[in-house]
Amino acid sequence: MAEVIGAALEMKAMGAGHRAIADWLGRPAATVRGWLRRFAARAAEVAGVFTSHLVALADDPARVLPAPAADVFGDAVAAVIAATVAVRARFAVAAAPIWQVASAVSRGLLLAPGWPPSDR
Repeated sequence: MAEVIGAALEMKAMGAGHRAIADWLGRPAATVRGWLRRFAARAAEVAGVFTSHLVALADDPARVLPAPAADVFGDAVAAVIAATVAVRARFAVAAAPIWQVASAVSRGLLLAPGWPPSDR
């Protein structure tokens, strides 16, 4: 399921609307819209958490920091992907799917209310 939600987030970051994403993924539009809204509501915080992980884990964080995206949603998706790539490299789990690693980093709470915690 993490890969499906991750695909939806990536497609939204590239400009797709929730209905097109839902059609492509074969999911109800309301479900996809909910995922996108929950992520968007905390995109800046998510970007901060995953950028912190990226800086802590990457051998050369300046080299792998993603360029700014068109919006905060895109910045957050880029930060999640970049940090996940750093996690995979650091812990020799290169074959681990990106969004499953992202889910593990967030303890499965990426879209849950209250994540990321404000006291991090």
